Amino acid sequence: VQLQASGGGLVQAGDSLRLSCVASGGTLSWYAVAWFRQAPGKECEFVASITWSGGSTAYAESVKGRFTTSRDNAKNTAYLQMNSLKAEDTAIYYCAATTVLRDPRSSDEYNNWGQGTQVTVSS
Repeated sequence: VQLQASGGGLVQAGDSLRLSCVASGGTLSWYAVAWFRQAPGKECEFVASITWSGGSTAYAESVKGRFTTSRDNAKNTAYLQMNSLKAEDTAIYYCAATTVLRDPRSSDEYNNWGQGTQVTVSS
């Protein structure tokens, strides 16, 4: 499956953005989906994940209560709603997918990655 992330942009602190991850060449309902981010000079970090049917989600502590991940399998699309954005949320955001999931927070679990979308939050 190929993934295409979009929806990033330049916003001010406190604003909201919604990222989308559209799948093609496969059925997204077969995949668990996660969001990761990488800021300049930092390692890639887990942001959020959602299971195949959307019944279970997980979040990094740094975004819990502000970010929400969801999915619409009929549209082959997953989403990351980001509210109350902070300057430290600035990063390239990637969506990733896997058919076999053991540790949703580990980037090693995911073998399908989108190209990333830039989110810049000015303070």
